Amino acid sequence: MPSQELEIGYRGATACSAAGISYRQLDYWARTSLVEPSIRSASGSGTARLYGFQDILVLKIVKRLLDAGVSLQNIRIAVDHLRGRGVSDLERITLMSDGASIYECTSPDEIIDLLAGGQGVFGIAVGKVWDEVEGSLLNLAGEINGHLVSGQDNDELALRRKSKGA
Repeated sequence: MPSQELEIGYRGATACSAAGISYRQLDYWARTSLVEPSIRSASGSGTARLYGFQDILVLKIVKRLLDAGVSLQNIRIAVDHLRGRGVSDLERITLMSDGASIYECTSPDEIIDLLAGGQGVFGIAVGKVWDEVEGSLLNLAGEINGHLVSGQDNDELALRRKSKGA
C-alpha cells in the first residue's frame, strides 16, 4: 500500500484546533493558497478539506509568525520554502526573524551568527512546534480513505501494521 494512502487526513475543525487558529483563518489561507490541504481539497459544496500532518505544522508556524508581526508576504515566501523541504529536514530547522525578514537556521552556529549580526529577534524551533502538533493530534480524530481513526490509533506506523494484518 503506498504511503500516501496511509496518510491521515484531518478535517478543518480538527486542523484549527491543533494549529490554534480560527476556521475563518483556515478558510482564507486555503482560498488564497497560503496553506492548502495536501490530502484533499474542497471540490464544491459539501466536500471537506483534509489536511495532513505537515499542513497542520505549517499552519501553526504561520500563526506564530503572524502573531510576531511578520508580514503575510514574507510568510508566503517562508511557506513556499518549507513546502520544498523534506519532512525529515523540518525538525532540524529554526526559523529566525527580525519582524521583517525570515531566516532559516539549521545549526546553533547559524543562530549565533545571525544574532551576532543583530538580525534575529525571535526564533521558532520547528521541531518543538512539531512535537506540539503531534501531541495535539493524539487526542483528535482523523480519517484515512473515508474511515475515522482516533486517538492513539492514528499514527501511521499503527496503520501500516493494520494494513499488513500484523
